[in-house]
Amino acid sequence: MADLPRRVHLYEEGPREGFQIEPGPIATADKVRFIEALADTGLREVQCVSFVDPVRVPGMADAEAVARTLRRREGVRYTGLWLNQRGLERALATPLDIEGAVRTSASEAFSVRNNGRNTADLLQAQRETLAFCVSRGIPVASGIVTTAFGCNIEGAIPVRRVVDRVAELLALLREFGLRLPILRLADTVGWANPNSIAAVVGAVRERWPALRLGLHLHDTRGTAMANALMGLQMGIDTFDSACAGLGGCPFAGHAGAAGNICTEDLAFLCEEMGIDTGIDLDALAECARMAERIVGHPLPGKLMRGGTLGRLRH
Repeated sequence: MADLPRRVHLYEEGPREGFQIEPGPIATADKVRFIEALADTGLREVQCVSFVDPVRVPGMADAEAVARTLRRREGVRYTGLWLNQRGLERALATPLDIEGAVRTSASEAFSVRNNGRNTADLLQAQRETLAFCVSRGIPVASGIVTTAFGCNIEGAIPVRRVVDRVAELLALLREFGLRLPILRLADTVGWANPNSIAAVVGAVRERWPALRLGLHLHDTRGTAMANALMGLQMGIDTFDSACAGLGGCPFAGHAGAAGNICTEDLAFLCEEMGIDTGIDLDALAECARMAERIVGHPLPGKLMRGGTLGRLRH
């Protein structure tokens, strides 16, 4: 086991991951109000929207309107997800903080359903996107391997395949003389358990010990917090998360929403373990309650109901 990190970076994805899967329309004004409240909690990055096909993901049809309306807080990065060059060009036309990224999937079936391409075609699309980024001077800030721990469509994913996908991404970056600042390993549909976190993170670390890793965890089957703890114990210091446990992938191949690990619950765990997050937990719990009011149904976050322990300590 590595030493616990002294500080953890939580990359808030609730406004994008959460609102994209809600069956009812969410008003643009409510999205903006939620994002602005999140930015007041000490979070340093908030993923606001995704620039994807509004026919496939109607909840993100107002991405440009949200991006234009936001009142920005100094010191906070407001980002957006894009999956192809068309989406990147849309994103770049907004005031959001947009950077280049590379992505692949450990599952062929998920790649086809989520991206409309098999992994070979997706890799070629990444090559074209990297050429675009290099030509425009757009920094490439991250990479991600989705379904790195399992897939509801394809089943179990061998660790060796994840390592191979990482190798493909890194080789592609080398073609352009680029290095990857961080690689996220994603439990996109909630298959991971602490043993598989240890196995996959360990295998990638063994091959590329200097590569910084982050985790994107979903709590579909109730294992996200245990998986995060294993990640912390292995020295992982970056996690994607969603306030109140919002979220889920519309193309994950399951009936229920695969909510992300809850930001305020994970931040509470870190703070109780002596790991700094820079987050005001009470303010973030209030954001979680706001999210419930906006979506109109209960969300799985715990801290917004249980509260912090600070006022109870003597």
